[in-house]
Amino acid sequence: MKSVYIKLNEINDVYALVNTLVAYDGEVDLESGRYKVDGKSLLGIFSLDLRKPVKLTFHDSQNVDKLLDDLKPLVVDAPEA
Repeated sequence: MKSVYIKLNEINDVYALVNTLVAYDGEVDLESGRYKVDGKSLLGIFSLDLRKPVKLTFHDSQNVDKLLDDLKPLVVDAPEA
């Protein structure tokens, strides 16, 4: 399992994220506060508070490095608690 924080600044970022994750075979979750949704679900992602970074968790470690490389423009440092 590997986690990073991402920032989705505009709608096109959400679409790009989902399109990238749908091609990935593993399970992916997004977390914002106490809410957790499937990272491949547009409706789920839009239900989160996207004004701040969200936690992206990969449950399978296969091809994660390649996937993270594709998502590099969205990755940010972990927010302060």
